[in-house]
Formats: sequence, structure tokens, C-alpha cells
Amino acid sequence: MIIDLKMTKKNKDSKKVLTTTISICILFVVLSFFFVPDWFQTDYATDSLIANAESEEEIIEDIPAPPKVFHMETPDSVKTIYMTACVAGTTDFRQDLVDLVDETEINSIIIDIKDFSGTISFETDLLGSEGTGCKASNMKGFIEELHAKGIYVIGRITVFQDPLYTKAHPELAVKKASDGSVWKDHKGLSFIEVGAKPYWEYIVDLSKESYAMGFDELNFDYVRFPSDGNMKDIYFPFSESKINANPESGKADALKEFFSYLHDELDELGVKTSADLFGMTTTNTDDLNIGQILEYALPYFDFIAPMVYPSHYPKTFHGYADPNDYPYEVIEFSMGTAVDRVNAMKNSSTTPDSIKEVLSTDQLRPWLQDFDYGGDYGPTEVREQIQATYDVGLDSWMLWAPSNRYTRGALKDK
Repeated sequence: MIIDLKMTKKNKDSKKVLTTTISICILFVVLSFFFVPDWFQTDYATDSLIANAESEEEIIEDIPAPPKVFHMETPDSVKTIYMTACVAGTTDFRQDLVDLVDETEINSIIIDIKDFSGTISFETDLLGSEGTGCKASNMKGFIEELHAKGIYVIGRITVFQDPLYTKAHPELAVKKASDGSVWKDHKGLSFIEVGAKPYWEYIVDLSKESYAMGFDELNFDYVRFPSDGNMKDIYFPFSESKINANPESGKADALKEFFSYLHDELDELGVKTSADLFGMTTTNTDDLNIGQILEYALPYFDFIAPMVYPSHYPKTFHGYADPNDYPYEVIEFSMGTAVDRVNAMKNSSTTPDSIKEVLSTDQLRPWLQDFDYGGDYGPTEVREQIQATYDVGLDSWMLWAPSNRYTRGALKDK
């Protein structure tokens, strides 16, 4: 009994000491909070922002938003000249073209974003920055200068022709059937296979970055299977099953999937898009063995740009001994046929209403020839092509000159 009493007293004393110790520790911590604040600080900026904000919404509002990029509305009548990345990066030369826009009816310039070599013309973390082609040191600033003058800016992206990307990712390239190596055309250029979906993501990433830089419209060129090379020794590893299942339209089906993917990925941005097609897509109903069918592309792009250069039509086309001698007639026939096909598709009972809603002949915007190839193209020949475009009910056109030297006499004063 004595032992039990002593133990009880000892326990009480221990509890008293413990309570006193805890009280001292709490007091020390509280005093430290006020007199030694560095122990408790982590992020002054964040803590201050939160402390001064009355709500979560206010915190978000206090964080500066990135500057909004300006984009011009598409002109009712787009009249465009083409500018290479080399010219865009050369101050004097590019100023000559800007002056041409200032002085004439031209209201738009299309500039290379990614060229035939795979090189991207502006600074980026994407693979194309490693290309050895031409670049413009301040593309964003140049676009801002053009916008300040009221010039609509289109960016051209060469899609499936890309030697740089095929070198980095040969597993996605068009291959030789004989040995599985990378196939090349007569110019020594290689292609990414249309069905290689990882590459689709790359094109979308580039498109979004280009739009964020200020390009008002994105133009997609070389949206096709290759055509100029040894077509007897060629293999398409990603699209072969579609092609074998349907030799007549397998390539077109594969390309249509890409069109749909591109449209869906970019639609929410609100960016205008256009696609370059072979000129004969307006008069041929097959896919020309490259996958391009006019009706397959129309639902997925804001504008379709057939390359109806008279020099690129075969001899005796539509009864013309040499199409180069008939610039007006070639454009009138090819683009007139395109207008008829758009209207037929729009009025067809088999066309879904959702597609009919987006179809319009205003989608048609031809590439016209302003270069000498197989013939001499001066003011008369260039202007005849423009007039033929108007005469079939269209009001937009694009002039292509690889040299970037345009026929001033073919253009009306502003």
C-alpha cells in the first residue's frame, strides 16, 4: 500500500513536469512566429498574393495574361503573292514585295513556314529548327509590320515532303519496296508516309505555334503521296493495307483521314486553313495516284487552292496543242469545272447536311502562273489568268513565282 501511494505521487509529479514543458514549447513557437519570421517563410510572392486576395478568382486575375496575338480577318477577295523564307529573311528583297503590295491590288502575302527541305523558318524547339534552309531572324516582328499595313499573312507548310524529318525518323518514311530503305524522288527528296500518325502530331504542333506567332491563315502544300520518282519500287508501310483493299481510292482514303485529323485539331483555334491540290483535281475524278480528290478535301479546309498553272498540263489537254498558249482558256475550263463540282456536291442528296453547310464556291482560290516555264509569261498572260478566275465567278487568287519577282504590269494599281 505504501509503495502504491509513492508511485501515484510520482506519476502526478511527472505529469506536472510534462504539462509545464509542453506549455513552454508552445509559448516558444508562438513567440518565434513573430520574432523569427524567416523560419516560416517559403515564397514571399505567392504568400503575399494569397494574403492580399479575397478570393481564388482574384488570385487568377492578378496574374498577368500573355499578350494577345493579333490576327486579321480574311479579305473578301484575297489577292496573294508568294514569298520564300529566304526572301523573308532578306530585308531589302522582302521590302520590294511589301512595296508591291502597297502600290497594287495585292492585299496578302504567303510566306514559307516549313519549306521543301523540312526547315522551319523561325526559331522553335521543333525538329525543323535544325534544318539548313533559309530562316527569318524576326518572323514575328515582320508579321506585325505586315499587319500594321493591313496585309493579310498566310503561312505555307510543306507537309509530307520532308527530308529532314525522314532522316531523323526513317521508320515513318516512304520506303523502297526492294530493300526497305528510304525512297527518294527524282530530285533526291524523301517523303513521310501519309499514314504515319506520329508525324500528324508534329504538323499540328507546328500549326499551333505558327498561329500563335501571328499567321492569319495556314496553307498546307504537298498534302499527297509522292509522284515523281521510281514508282515501281515504292512501298507505303502505314497505308499499304488501305491501298491493297481498294486500289482505286485507298490513297485518297488515307489522305482524307489526315484532312479530318488536321481539321479537328485546329478547328477550336479558329485559324483559317487552305490546301494546295494538283490542278487536274478540278477536272479528274480519280485520285491521280497521289490521293487527292477535290470532293475529299472540300469539307476540311476553308479554302482549296488548285495549282492550275497552264505549263503543268500535258500536251493536247482539253484539245489545246500546247496549254501554255491558252492561259485564259486553261483557267476558265479548270476552275469553271471546279465551280460546277462544288455546286453539284452541295446539291447532291447523298451529301450530308453538315457538309453542305460548309461548302461554297468561295472556297476556291487558284494558284496562277507568274513564271516562265514552257512559255513566256508577261503582263498579258498573267492578267488573262486573273480575268478567267473572275469570269467563272471567283474573286480570289494566288500568284506563284519561285523567283519572287512578279509581273508588275499584270497588276492593277491600288
